[in-house]
Amino acid sequence: MAKPKQKIKIEWSENFAYAIGLIVTDGCLSKSGRHVEFTSKDLDQVENFLFALNIKSRITLKTRAKEKEKKYFRVQIGDVCFYRFLESIGLMQKKTLIMGQITIPREFFADFLRGHFDGDGYFYSYMDPRWKSSHMFYLVFTSASQDHLKWLNQMILDYYEIQGTISFSRRCGLLKYSKKKAEKLILIFYKDPKSLCLTRKRLKVSAGLSILQAR
Repeated sequence: MAKPKQKIKIEWSENFAYAIGLIVTDGCLSKSGRHVEFTSKDLDQVENFLFALNIKSRITLKTRAKEKEKKYFRVQIGDVCFYRFLESIGLMQKKTLIMGQITIPREFFADFLRGHFDGDGYFYSYMDPRWKSSHMFYLVFTSASQDHLKWLNQMILDYYEIQGTISFSRRCGLLKYSKKKAEKLILIFYKDPKSLCLTRKRLKVSAGLSILQAR
């Protein structure tokens, strides 16, 4: 029997770990046992994903849920070896609610976190009216899987000694870091200004930090 054709080089690097973070949040493993799909509303995100894996693939448009307008960008990669590798590190079909820990080398965990944040994380800031000149901001990771969010929180605590706060609703869980904790974590996964990332998020984060540092 012929060996499956391998399109993606499976070798840990900063970009590879970043791509895994994106797959964990916005990717899925198909029922076919060979296709990996990645979908995002940001074209830049999809292009970053392909660049991180050093491959070329046709980008198409698709709808989501009951929407009729095709406004999401999608790539589909057929690679049995890559599919099996993703399963070996903790990914699976219909992962949204059941995903747990993902096996990531410690040296590339910050890059994985940056991909995770670009996929399903967000940053927000505001002026707290209770105190004069009080600028508050938060860094948040989201997941519908409680086990995955608890694992992520524990890994960040173990590796960087930063404790987050987890809350769960009926639809989604939030792992939140406020102010100094958020700043410390941001400086970790944005340490290299040349690292691959979603530009619009990095600019938003930089703007929030610049307000803090100016005070």
